[in-house]
Amino acid sequence: MELSSTQESLERFRRRLMVAGGFVLVAFLILAARFFWLQVLQYEHFRTRAEDNRISLLPIPPTRGLILDRHGEVLAHNYSAYTLEITPSQVDDLEGTIDRLSEFITIEARDRRRFRRLMEDAKRFESLPLKTRLSDEEVAKFIARRYRFPGVEIKARLFRQYPKGELASHALGYLGRIAERDLARIEEANQSANYRGAEHFGKAGLEQSYEFELHGVAGYEKVEVDAGGRAVRVLSRTPPIAGNNLTLTLDAKLQEIAERAFGDRRGALVAIEPDTGGILALVSKPTFDPNLFVDGIGAADWQALNESPDKPLVNRALTGAYPPGSTFKPFMALAALHYGKRRPEQAILDPGYFVFGNHVFRDDKKGGHGLVDMYKSIVVSCDTYYYVLANDLGIDNIASFMSMFGFGAKTGVDIEGEVEGVLPSQAWKKKRFRKPEQQKWYAGETVSIAIGQGYNAYTPMQLALATATLANDGVMFRPHLVRYVTDTRTGERRYIEPNPIKKLPIKQEHLDVIKRAMVGVNKEGTGARAFAGAPYTVAGKTGTAQVFSYKGAEHKTETMSAHLRDHALYIAFAPVEKPKIALAVLVENGGFGAQAAAPIARQVLDYYLLGKWPSGAAPTDEDAEESSP
Repeated sequence: MELSSTQESLERFRRRLMVAGGFVLVAFLILAARFFWLQVLQYEHFRTRAEDNRISLLPIPPTRGLILDRHGEVLAHNYSAYTLEITPSQVDDLEGTIDRLSEFITIEARDRRRFRRLMEDAKRFESLPLKTRLSDEEVAKFIARRYRFPGVEIKARLFRQYPKGELASHALGYLGRIAERDLARIEEANQSANYRGAEHFGKAGLEQSYEFELHGVAGYEKVEVDAGGRAVRVLSRTPPIAGNNLTLTLDAKLQEIAERAFGDRRGALVAIEPDTGGILALVSKPTFDPNLFVDGIGAADWQALNESPDKPLVNRALTGAYPPGSTFKPFMALAALHYGKRRPEQAILDPGYFVFGNHVFRDDKKGGHGLVDMYKSIVVSCDTYYYVLANDLGIDNIASFMSMFGFGAKTGVDIEGEVEGVLPSQAWKKKRFRKPEQQKWYAGETVSIAIGQGYNAYTPMQLALATATLANDGVMFRPHLVRYVTDTRTGERRYIEPNPIKKLPIKQEHLDVIKRAMVGVNKEGTGARAFAGAPYTVAGKTGTAQVFSYKGAEHKTETMSAHLRDHALYIAFAPVEKPKIALAVLVENGGFGAQAAAPIARQVLDYYLLGKWPSGAAPTDEDAEESSP
């Protein structure tokens, strides 16, 4: 019995041992399988993750490309300055460290706010700027105390600079710190990786529209870090690639002459090469200093710019829509020839007014201009001639013809923010107004359209393009500021080829009639005083656009409030035989175009065609060498 019991116990023990052994074996097999999975099949995956934990990529922002004028004069470049930087992972008491630094370096509240924002997006072992553009004195003070500030160092960084200050600021634009809307644009362009470590983005002008050309390609450093996230050593470095350079069609000296000619007056000027569309000058007055925005504009400067009644941040050349006044008349006369509504020699008797229904439309000359044909209507700027003509043409014919010259449409210039303006028509009015009684077009409204008043509203850029197209015998080129883009890696130039947008279906004989009359404007008409003695032949047209309606009553400019005075306008191209330049000038509340706008055009044309500087703006020796166009 005992032997049998012992035998059974041994059997049970053996079975249990076998079960336990089998369990252990299965467990080891599972562990071995898992080990094989992790160490063999998933080796690359976990090796990569380990490397990611051990190695980090630090972005190196690229050097921004330069902007130069047509003669190679630098308008925007970069300069090196010292920056006080902190590596958060190497500093125990961050706020205390900043407080102690502020005892001998001026650290403003906005510097602290910016530093905190940068910390939110950066890794702790990255060096972050606390104070930019240190003075030599501040650098010396820090170096003397450097041993007291582990994790704090001074580095040299590049900053954007506009060496000409306010010159051409609306064309160049400016840089500012990257905002939410900029991030959306970066993501849309699939450039997120390229902007790691970047702080600035183009906010206006060419800096904005050519941002991705100017920015360049970011580089990076492979840095080994320890378990605490501290940098141990740099393993490798891929240098950044500098942004491409822009060479403009803009002439910096011509731009300077034009801006000086305005003085303290508000307004705009656009000068274009008729046979290429290249913009020679783009003025919007008053201007601003783009250097103020580079590292974040101060509250006082921003308030001064933003609240100024003169609105210096507004680009009047592209976003200001104004009635063209009598500068519209050459195009109206051309429309009359095009539609067969007038012959050049066909004349009317101007009594000084035009009666339409119950309304009397008056000419600016009491008693009228007598017998007026097409040539005289442009030379003396006879309103009555165009009152009658408008009634004969009709609003839809006028709108259809003017649309060919680009009125009421964006020109496509390579700067963002351009407005369309208003080219009135029956269709436009129906779309513009809601009430049926407001949507109806009245024949009397057409009469005012003919002299550039009424609903007419166009930008100086549109007016300049139309003038350039007229000068170029109906061939229209897209206006542009960039002549070519230079690849900084290869030195290759990518030209912005001047391709014509269209050729207008207008007879040459009709164009010649209008050009001849516009030459007469400056020889015997409203522009004669401004262009007296000019050694070149210039075609032009003065214009005065009413800002406030006196409903037919007589008004004197000198007794008006400044903001109610008429706008002064002038369009021109020269030399007439082979036009090299076409322009449009607007002086806000300047009064008569012949007195305020035409003299500005004379200074611009004298410089561009003759190399002649206006009195009081004599060039230096260096300027004189570069003055020929």
